[in-house]
Amino acid sequence: MRTMRRTRMAALVLALLPLVAGAQPPREERGEARDVERMERREQRQRLRQVLALSAALELDNAQALKMEQTLRAFDEKRRPLREQVREAARILHLAARGDSTALPHVDAAAQRAFEARERIAVLDKEMYQALARELPPEKRAKLALTLARTEGKMRLKWKRHGEQETPAAGD
Repeated sequence: MRTMRRTRMAALVLALLPLVAGAQPPREERGEARDVERMERREQRQRLRQVLALSAALELDNAQALKMEQTLRAFDEKRRPLREQVREAARILHLAARGDSTALPHVDAAAQRAFEARERIAVLDKEMYQALARELPPEKRAKLALTLARTEGKMRLKWKRHGEQETPAAGD
């Protein structure tokens, strides 16, 4: 049973790998373009991990997993500008927290934009769950909700760790 599951997971990874690899944008020399590319690659890796986790938890076959990956990708596309809005607002807030005089007048607006974007992300998360759970029985819907919560929590920790590496603490 365990070997069968590993074989299925390996087949799923091999099936999804071309989708992830082929979706990368061409490399540009500017730093900003590299950051965008890095973020997209990170998002694609996270989606692949999420599909693998969901596939294992829900015992999906390859076709079902590919369909789930397409749904997740569509929601990631909707979520991307909102995450960028949160990152930009956080950048302004970090600058203001360090005493940057150009950022100080924008604190309230940046905080408001971050809260609004996070609220819209939460709505998208709920819509994504409903789209993924639509054809699942109650037991698998429960597993779906738990797996999504776990993978989202892990992703937030990674984003937080990545953000801490980019910006030093306020006391530095």
